[in-house]
Amino acid sequence: MPFISQEGGNMNFIGTFWALIPAIIAIVIALKTKEVYISLFIGIFVGGLLLTGFHPIAAIKTVFETMMASLSDTWNIGILIFLVFLGTIVALMTRAGGSRAYGEWATHRIKNKQGALLSTFGLGVLIFVDDYFNCLTVGSVMRNVCDEFKISRAKLAYIIDSTAAPICIIAPISSWAAAVSGYTSGDGFYLFLQTIPFNLYALLTIIMVLCVIRFDLNIGSMKEHEISAQNGDVHHGNEEYKDVHVIETSDKGKVLDLILPVLFLIISCITCMVYTGGFFEGVSFIESFTNCNASLGLVLGSFLTLVFTFLLYLPRRILTYNQFAECLPTGFKMMVPAMTILALAWTLGDIVSTHLQAGLFVSTMLEQYQISVAVLPACLFVIAAGLAFATGTSWGTFGILIPIVTAIFTEGNPMLVICISSILAGAVCGDHISPISDTTIMASAGAQCHHVGHVSTQLPYAMVVAVACIVGYIVAGLTQNVWLTFLSGLITLLIMIFCINKKG
Repeated sequence: MPFISQEGGNMNFIGTFWALIPAIIAIVIALKTKEVYISLFIGIFVGGLLLTGFHPIAAIKTVFETMMASLSDTWNIGILIFLVFLGTIVALMTRAGGSRAYGEWATHRIKNKQGALLSTFGLGVLIFVDDYFNCLTVGSVMRNVCDEFKISRAKLAYIIDSTAAPICIIAPISSWAAAVSGYTSGDGFYLFLQTIPFNLYALLTIIMVLCVIRFDLNIGSMKEHEISAQNGDVHHGNEEYKDVHVIETSDKGKVLDLILPVLFLIISCITCMVYTGGFFEGVSFIESFTNCNASLGLVLGSFLTLVFTFLLYLPRRILTYNQFAECLPTGFKMMVPAMTILALAWTLGDIVSTHLQAGLFVSTMLEQYQISVAVLPACLFVIAAGLAFATGTSWGTFGILIPIVTAIFTEGNPMLVICISSILAGAVCGDHISPISDTTIMASAGAQCHHVGHVSTQLPYAMVVAVACIVGYIVAGLTQNVWLTFLSGLITLLIMIFCINKKG
C-alpha cells in the first residue's frame, strides 16, 4: 500500500506507515541525545504536523488539545494520583527511618551482590498484581540495599523492569490478566490461562534475569554502568540523579516501619481492585479481578496506606504532625520526572494510536499479505513488538491484534492460543524496550535511574530473549507442541548466553 494517500488534494497520513514516524523520531532522538523530555515533545509535534497537513499553528493547537484530553482521562488521572500517594508513602518511610533500618537489616543478612539482586528479583515476583505498583514498590525498597553492594541503578532498573510486565502477563491474578481477558471472546480468562505456557518472552525473560544474576552477565553499555558503580558512582555520571530529594531521616525507625506499610499497601491494593470489580457485592474473586478498575483500585489502596502510615507513625512519635505534612510535597516532587514523562508519552501514544491510527496500518498489512500459518506466530511476535515499541503500550497492541487473530481462528483451534500468546509476548517485548512505555518509565522512576540510560542498557538483554522467542514461535507454528516450543526457545537462549558469557 502507498505510504501517503491523497484525499481531496490534501495529504492523509492516517492509517499509513507515516503514523509510526512521530514515535520513531522521538525514540531515535532520545537514544541519540540521552534526553527524553524534548525528544518526546518533538515526536508529538511531528504528529501534530502530520495530522494538520503541516500547518504549524494548527499543529500546536492539536498537540495541546490531545495532551489535555490524555490528562483528563480517568485512568491516567488515577495513575498520576497513585504516583503522588506512593511517592508520599516512600518519603514517609524514609523520613521515619524505616528504609534506613531495613537497609541495615538487609545488609547484615544479604552477604553479596548476587544476594541483593536475587532479593530484588524475589520481591518483584511476589508483587505480581500490577506492573506500576511492582516497579515503584520494589525500587523504593531495594535502592539502598543495592547501593550498599555497588550495583548500578541501570542494573537495578533492568531487574525491576524484567519482573514487572513479564511477571504480570503470566500471573492469573493481575491487572494484565484482566485486560487480556477483556480483549478476547468467549471465556477470556480460561483462554488467558492457556496462553501462559506459550508466553515465551515472559518465561525466557525470567530465566534471562536469573542468568544475569548468577553469571554477572553485563552486555553492551551495562558494563560501563557496572564499572562506574564499583568505583562508587551507581548513577554513571548522571549528576541530577545523585542525592536527589535527600530526606532527613529519623533514628527511631524500625524495620517494621517499612515492612508494615509495604504489606498493607499490597493487601489494600488487591482488596480495592476486587472491590471495584464487585467482589463485595457477590461477584466471584476471579470475575471481580477481570472486571476491576485497576487505576481506581491503586488510588484507593495507596490512600488507605497513607492513612495507615499516619496511624502507625504519629502515635509512636516517630514523626511529628508537621514532619508528616512536609513529606506530602516531598513525595510529589520525587514523582514529577516520572509524571512528566508519562504525560508526554500518553500524548504521543494518543497521536500515534488514536489519531494517526497506527493500528489500522498494521491490521491492513496483515490482511494484504497472506502469511503462512506455520510462520504466523513468529510474524505476530515481531509485529506486536514493533507496534508496542512505537506506541509505548502493550494493552493497546493487545486491542489491535487479538481481535484479528480471533477472527481467523475458531475457539478450540490450538493455533488461536499460540497466536494470542505470541501477541502477548511480542507486546511485552516491545513495551520492555520502548522509551515511551509506561512500565519502562516506572522502572526508571523506581530505581531513580536516568531513563534513557535504563532503556539503552536494557535493550541488548531484551533482544537476546526476542531472538530466542522467534525461534520458539517458528517451532510452535510447525509443531503446535508446548514442550518443543519452550525447549527450542530455551536452548536458543542458553546457547546465546553461553556465547556472550564466554566472549565477555
